[in-house]
Amino acid sequence: MTAMTIGLKGAYYIFWREIKRFTGQKMRILMSVVQPVIWLVLMGSMMARLTDNPVTAEMIGVDNYLAFMVPGVMMMSSLYTGVFGGISIIWDRRMGFLIKLLSAPIPRYSIALGKISALVLQTMFQASVIAILAAVMGITFATGLPGILVTLFICGLFAAIMSCISLFLSASIRTPETLFSVINFLTLPLVFSSSALFPTAVMPDWIRVIARFNPISYAVTPVRDLVISGWEWGTLATGIWLLLLMFLILFVLVYYRFEKGSLL
Repeated sequence: MTAMTIGLKGAYYIFWREIKRFTGQKMRILMSVVQPVIWLVLMGSMMARLTDNPVTAEMIGVDNYLAFMVPGVMMMSSLYTGVFGGISIIWDRRMGFLIKLLSAPIPRYSIALGKISALVLQTMFQASVIAILAAVMGITFATGLPGILVTLFICGLFAAIMSCISLFLSASIRTPETLFSVINFLTLPLVFSSSALFPTAVMPDWIRVIARFNPISYAVTPVRDLVISGWEWGTLATGIWLLLLMFLILFVLVYYRFEKGSLL
């Protein structure tokens, strides 16, 4: 059995452990469904009349703000699912399970790969729920089922990026309180300096520059095209390529942090 096969097999078992933990926590599943419902229903209703103004509707680029907001809610869900994934490393360390994993005959990167894969699956489940809810509320994808499948892939890829960041941090951080503080410090500026909830046309120039390089914008823009306008191949290819590049860079960092650094 090759080293890569051993690593992938180890990641597979860790992946299923994380999925079993997720499916065994009914309240966690319920909250993963309720949270985007709250965002869509409350914020969507609160901002719905923005598009009553023709000038605002022209800046947003759509007559229904909820259609503009659905991709943003998907990316926010992906962000929070991924970025809080590192907390499992801290709990595994406290419960003594991490030391058992480190003593197992598997490479350390299997731990990260298994957890990232589980977070990606959870994110795609949550994005599917949002897509169904959006359909119930009258928002359909202009690209149909193929567009939904591409959207799930983008959501999973973005969650993988954020989970890499979270796992890299949790490899050094010892308390969940500290990790929560760092995550909140990172996520709020990321969300509100992106095009997730508001179009860049209404932003001040300096925030517009930040939004242009914000990874959330690269994820949400192609999804918004899939929902509203259809197949915009240039935007879609650019967004996916850049997200893949970010993931590869971050996973290499996580790989070396797990393989070369101390996790205990």
